[in-house]
Amino acid sequence: MKSVHERLNLYTNDDDSYIFVPAEPAGARPLVVHRHSGDIVLDLPNSAIPSSAKRYKKTIYGIFGLISLSQSEYLIVITGRELRGQLLGHPVYRAVDFDVLPLNPGVSVSKPSHPVETHLLALVRSHLNSGHFLYSYEFDITRRLQAQYVARENDEGKPMWEIADDRFFWNKFLQSRFIDISISDLKNDLSPYILPAINGTFDTRTAIVNGRKLQLCLISRRSRFRAGTRYFRRGIDHDGHVANFNETEQVATVPSQSDPNEAATTLSFVQIRGSVPVFWAEINTLRYKPDLQIMDLQDSVDATRRHLQEQISLYGDQSLVNLVDQKGYEKPVKEAYERYVAKANLPQVKYQYFDFHNECKHMRWDRISLLVDSLTDDLLRDGYFHLDSKYQDPVKWQLGVVRTNSAIARWTLDLQLKNAGILAEKDVVEQHVEIDVALREMWSEHADLISKAYAGTGALKTDFTRTGKRTRQGALDDFKKSAFRYLRNNHFDGARQDAYDLMTGAWIPRKGPSSALFLIAETRPLILRAVPYILSFSLFMILAGLTLPRASDYSLVYYFALWVTLVVLSTTFILIHGIDYVAWPRLLPLTDVIHYDGPGYRSSHHGTGFGLDFGKLKSGANAQWTTRGIRRSDKQMEEIELGAKRHVD
Repeated sequence: MKSVHERLNLYTNDDDSYIFVPAEPAGARPLVVHRHSGDIVLDLPNSAIPSSAKRYKKTIYGIFGLISLSQSEYLIVITGRELRGQLLGHPVYRAVDFDVLPLNPGVSVSKPSHPVETHLLALVRSHLNSGHFLYSYEFDITRRLQAQYVARENDEGKPMWEIADDRFFWNKFLQSRFIDISISDLKNDLSPYILPAINGTFDTRTAIVNGRKLQLCLISRRSRFRAGTRYFRRGIDHDGHVANFNETEQVATVPSQSDPNEAATTLSFVQIRGSVPVFWAEINTLRYKPDLQIMDLQDSVDATRRHLQEQISLYGDQSLVNLVDQKGYEKPVKEAYERYVAKANLPQVKYQYFDFHNECKHMRWDRISLLVDSLTDDLLRDGYFHLDSKYQDPVKWQLGVVRTNSAIARWTLDLQLKNAGILAEKDVVEQHVEIDVALREMWSEHADLISKAYAGTGALKTDFTRTGKRTRQGALDDFKKSAFRYLRNNHFDGARQDAYDLMTGAWIPRKGPSSALFLIAETRPLILRAVPYILSFSLFMILAGLTLPRASDYSLVYYFALWVTLVVLSTTFILIHGIDYVAWPRLLPLTDVIHYDGPGYRSSHHGTGFGLDFGKLKSGANAQWTTRGIRRSDKQMEEIELGAKRHVD
């Protein structure tokens, strides 16, 4: 496998070009990006830098990709990184700082000339700043160890981008032009500049167990297909991709006693998780619990089968563990899950329900051991990946997967260390404080980071995961997180979802800001826009009234009665029309989900108004239900749909 350039010196030749010169190896071919034409070429080895070129103030640690917005293409370069640890002796970095460089010389990144470009650039920056992007210059972290071992001979001499797992190559859309050039023009093979990155987590810890040094590593990889936020990406799509799919790999290595730099034993255990593989959604209405919707489409069974078949082809046998509540709000999701898995009728898929809410109520999470006990036969059958330096071939292969759970990972680690001769038969990890604490902390931080990417806050109840105890401070932190989640999910996640769709290529901008004016337009009727201002002013007047002199009690009673009445009426109006006050995604609006009236289930229809078409009060509008009041013209919709086609790799 070919490595990628680790450090680049950037030179800007006025408005003509960007020149990237590798710091090493000496004589490597520089990369030249011509700003006027957009051409990307490799210069000759040891080419002289033009005398007019100025060196960029920062060192470049990699090219994250190239994105085209409405006015210009932009290079995204990594200008800051932190070492997160090593995987099998290979450094793994996190990108922590980025610069965005315009190709169009007439475009300013700091002061774009059009508000549409300003909005799109803000989406790019927010995604870069909030993501957890990891990479290695010399090791493919997009694939689990077993997959790399199987393909090791076929990978020989190939560039990293070519062998990367397509699902977890997060910036593949951004690297598509570089990849296309490398494929079509062998003289301009840009592979040394194509740096695959994952969006996920990576953590390593070292512990001593029975006198043997053990390195633990936990790495998660998030799929770029159907990625998004908590409520705006649920369920499955027609291609069989489920929302927010993650692969989590727990790796344990035991160094050789003769050479600490070499691994005598390498142990890997992979689990997966993702949204329930049926067509379902949660419709935000400003209420704490959104409306739950199940959509029974014509190809629902095919989509579920397609998803499961892909998982079987990649991982082997599937143990589908369902932990949702069998009563109340979550019950329809459970029933739909069971129904479509049964209809898919795949012999390598085993469905198992565990009543987590009942079995583990009152914080009795130790009872998750009941689930592990019920899965023992499957876990023993599926196994794990085990390499031993004494043998040429792997000692064990992992032949199946289950849904991610730290308890299952802990049980498997016990089994792995016993088979490796590090733990005695009746010994368990929990009896060794150092590794037990390391394991708890790793999985807690993993849960936090995954939750932040998905829900906008850290995971709940992590105090129990870390310490095994529930604390008052932990309960208070969970209350704060829940409140913040509510605010983010209803008022900020629309823009976050747009950033996901823009950066992964689910939506592609067309040239010219006029094609995306809907991003900055406010087309809700005046009455919908006015009510929040009435509420805010009424609250202000109530607070101001508390400071008024009490010359007349009767006048104050009437005063407060007026403004309190306005507060109650405006609050009621906002809740009744809650859907119109949610910050919905704009690039790929969820209109087909909101307006769905086919077979299936919907828990309620909150927030949809009185049934009045306020849009008719405004000439030329039709805003009975909108994605923030947006109803686009046929021409706009045609442009959006043309731009929204997924990039074909």
